Amino acid sequence: MNLAGRLQGVYFSPQPTFKALAEKPKWMDALVVVLLFIAVAAYLTAPFASQDSLKAMKDNPKLEEKMGKERYDKMIQTMEAGGTTGALVRAAAFGPLLFLIGLFISALVLLFMGRLVSTEGAFIPIVAVLVHANFVDKILGGIVRTSLVLARQSVFQTTTSLALLAPKIEFTSTAYIVLSQIDFFQLWMFGLVGYGLAAVFKIPVKKGMVLSYSFWLLKALVNIGLAFFWRSFLV
Repeated sequence: MNLAGRLQGVYFSPQPTFKALAEKPKWMDALVVVLLFIAVAAYLTAPFASQDSLKAMKDNPKLEEKMGKERYDKMIQTMEAGGTTGALVRAAAFGPLLFLIGLFISALVLLFMGRLVSTEGAFIPIVAVLVHANFVDKILGGIVRTSLVLARQSVFQTTTSLALLAPKIEFTSTAYIVLSQIDFFQLWMFGLVGYGLAAVFKIPVKKGMVLSYSFWLLKALVNIGLAFFWRSFLV
């Protein structure tokens, strides 16, 4: 199956597509496409992310106290001087790099989890499943999120998650942090991953879905913990 066929299959016939990927894991061409979308989205939204971060950190006595005045002032000056072409390129490079790290760590964790229910399966087919499932989150979801950021000219509180139902709450609030993890495109993506894991580990689809959404819950809890840690420096 060529790349165009796999792209179409992810959206319109996911179960046979992921079964084929489990049997013959093609993923390098799909990874290049996903990384390009991530890089472009990061490049386009980087100025607004820097602008939002500066607003959150500027005139923040608690952060200044933790960092020390000299380090704090230097950081603010660096952020105010941001927005150069070099900074945008670094942002575009950092997004794909972060995705790659997360991709391979996720595949390892899923392989370990899969070993609890099956003796079948291998690392590369899981990578292929994750890469193609990200056609939903990083391509379609990325287009939607980037469009929203460009329209609002802000990254903070621009989301495709349940946090949309509470637009007035602060992005640093516990409610926002939790609701932001329940993202429509992520939930869709992990449904696709469930089909793929069922094929990779040769287990029923129901078990594949349980495995996939268990990993999603674990990932969400880690993200919530990191968000609370980051919030501790701001409020």
